[in-house]
Amino acid sequence: MNKIIILNGPNLNLLGEREESQYGSFTLKDVEKICTEYAIKNDIKLTLFQSNIEGELVDKIQTSRDNQDGLIINAGGYTHTSVAIHDALKILKIPIIELHISNIYNREEFRHKSLISKVAKGIICGFGANGYIMSLNAMKKILEK
Repeated sequence: MNKIIILNGPNLNLLGEREESQYGSFTLKDVEKICTEYAIKNDIKLTLFQSNIEGELVDKIQTSRDNQDGLIINAGGYTHTSVAIHDALKILKIPIIELHISNIYNREEFRHKSLISKVAKGIICGFGANGYIMSLNAMKKILEK
């Protein structure tokens, strides 16, 4: 059974309340539910974690190196600013997928730069909540090789 962790960064706990034009009307609980259902059907041991605190995300990334097979991260605003998250991800020897609900390249210029992309196997962005399932499916295929 593959062990995959999905990390969600700041403000993603407010999905369903914020910028519906960018993020849709689904909540983080909705996302967690569809991911859990996918994991059960696909024999994946899934861990879900969200924090608005950069250090908590770094701690979770660091512990993932010993107990996870793959990591999916939607770092929110930290995507564009956090050298600490980049450095923690760089230490991992497991595959990493960078995920964004919206298409960051159709948004403000500052969102076009990701500090995570250089350490990620791939990026999924712009597919709304479905991006989480796409990421899980992609990670499953990576781990099957």
